[in-house]
Amino acid sequence: MFVSQSMVSEVITIDADASVFEAQEKMAANHIRHLPVVDAGRLLIGIVTDRDIRSAMPYRMIKNKGTADEREKLAQLKVADIMTSNPKTISPMYTLPDALLLIQKAKVGAFPVVDDDGRLMGILSVRDLLRAFINVLGIREPGTLLCIEVEEKVGQMKKIVDAITEENISLGSVLVARTWEAGKRAVFPYLLTNTVTRIKKKLVAMGYRLIDPMEWYLDQLPKSK
Repeated sequence: MFVSQSMVSEVITIDADASVFEAQEKMAANHIRHLPVVDAGRLLIGIVTDRDIRSAMPYRMIKNKGTADEREKLAQLKVADIMTSNPKTISPMYTLPDALLLIQKAKVGAFPVVDDDGRLMGILSVRDLLRAFINVLGIREPGTLLCIEVEEKVGQMKKIVDAITEENISLGSVLVARTWEAGKRAVFPYLLTNTVTRIKKKLVAMGYRLIDPMEWYLDQLPKSK
């Protein structure tokens, strides 16, 4: 689960002296929203996004070609004029959870991936992270997500997994999250079946509390009525 295994290695880049129009055309032609800006040695010097380009253009030019004068003036605008210099980057040796936390904190759509010398190695976007986590969590097949409140003690996970496999149900993944109640955890098994009535009854009979995953959120568990 390292960035190096999930990033896009063949990155479309652009020069700082390129025009804004060239950046816009590259993004449109390659269906991308981020263009790393590099020098001749592939050292990262900035990044330009589709938002940067939209902000640089008069509104009517986004909708149509604009007047000849407007286009001539905009053609003088370079990528260097609108890019974010020294953008936030990530190491190829970071894990995917590291990248997810950093993207959330930085509120960006992608991170350029650079080596120790600052040379561009790839780019990791939110879309790449989503694809990677879909693979890791085994949710490429239709199934059912359960949420089980458990006591925080050794052996709980084994009991739950054993109960599920005894019903000949395959697991796509199992996640464990904190709750705001001391001594409790929330276990999320993703079952590769939509027939879950029997296993739900079994888990309840074992003393576990089932929570609707749609009512559970990270900040705290729903209040008991």
